[in-house]
Amino acid sequence: MPYAAISYRVKPGHEDEIAEIFANFKRVKTPELRDEAGQESGKLLGTAVFIDHDVVVRVIHYEGEFADIARKMAAQSGVHSVEAQLAPYLAEQRDTSTAEGFSSYFKNAVMRCISQLSVDTLPKAS
Repeated sequence: MPYAAISYRVKPGHEDEIAEIFANFKRVKTPELRDEAGQESGKLLGTAVFIDHDVVVRVIHYEGEFADIARKMAAQSGVHSVEAQLAPYLAEQRDTSTAEGFSSYFKNAVMRCISQLSVDTLPKAS
């Protein structure tokens, strides 16, 4: 089950305000992901958001295709509400008001994964 991380820069000194925005985030109603044809394609297993000074990182644990996460999140009103509240604190503005704009930002903000370890990758006992 893969993980992805999305990063973005914020204006330093606003960690508490940004934490408050995420504390009130409205979760998606269903974890199921759907592909472009509308077929079930995976599941959103969990997310976590971290902040340190001017960097915010959102870690996403999922099954399926990463593109389907962007499609699902772009359609969620809670995501658009958070984006609007975050706008004053962003170091660089982004257009996430449309599904296409959100998907583009999401795709471009994903961090390069250099390691993913889980119980499935543990060496077999001899």
